[in-house]
Amino acid sequence: MSFRQIKINRRTRERIFVVWAVLSLAVWLFMAAAEIYSPLHAWLHGGAVPDDDDCAVAAITHGKIETVSPDIAVPVPITWIEVTPQIESSVFSTAIALLPNGRAPPVLPAVS
Repeated sequence: MSFRQIKINRRTRERIFVVWAVLSLAVWLFMAAAEIYSPLHAWLHGGAVPDDDDCAVAAITHGKIETVSPDIAVPVPITWIEVTPQIESSVFSTAIALLPNGRAPPVLPAVS
């Protein structure tokens, strides 16, 4: 059975994420404490910090941590929707309906 076939329910996944976050925070806090407290840093090296120290604590202390942001192209579907507004108006006039044929006002002002 491959790794992709293993089904993990949502609650277990959430617990794994929480444990992973807590462990990551604990490691970061431990490294920050070793950066500040020199005897802890020396203890990590077995008693004395070497002159050519290139451990993670020294990298944090000297600011040599580089974060990399991946350049991932996100495919965005292009959808073009054209909406043309239609304006409709209606006029209700009872005067024209009540007059007999030939007795109504002119349809166009130029006809009169």
